[in-house]
Amino acid sequence: MPERRDEHEVLVEQREFDHPGDAQGDREQQQGLKLNLGSVIGNSELPAQQLWGTVLATAIAARSPIVLREPAPEAKANLTPEAYTAAKAAAAVMAMNNVFYRTRHLLSDHEYGTLRAGLRMNVIGNPGVDKVDFELWSFAVSAVNGCGMCLDSHEQVLRKAGVGREVVQEAFKIASVVQAVGSALEAEAVPAEFE
Repeated sequence: MPERRDEHEVLVEQREFDHPGDAQGDREQQQGLKLNLGSVIGNSELPAQQLWGTVLATAIAARSPIVLREPAPEAKANLTPEAYTAAKAAAAVMAMNNVFYRTRHLLSDHEYGTLRAGLRMNVIGNPGVDKVDFELWSFAVSAVNGCGMCLDSHEQVLRKAGVGREVVQEAFKIASVVQAVGSALEAEAVPAEFE
């Protein structure tokens, strides 16, 4: 297992948030995001595979090419090829499932819940990695995508497998920070195009 890295060596430190002329509040918020990201990655007690699979899957789910470019090489270095592929698969299958099941749940006509989904999701049954790791990544992606039904389902599977609440919370903490960093970086990219 790779040794833990401190917040100054992790991910976003490779990218500068600060731009000349930014308001003090923007710089403080950016610094807060950098510290949060460094903390959730550098101080995580998750095993490397769970940590980097969660980071990669949520970076994909954040739909920000800017934020995805940052962790992908480090995730690749810390994951087996099978785990790297499985984390990407978790992001892909949950992108589909989160939209489908969130929509089904939100519709006032509950008869949609009785219809066959008819969606292929074989990777959930055979992800090529430990089932708990894949469930954790699927849970984290569901947090980014805001599907309550999927969050409940994956949390129940994780808890039945003996995963503690602290580990589950670690996954959605990582998801929330990765999503926030993606939003901030994408917002910064827009004004820079018009300077």
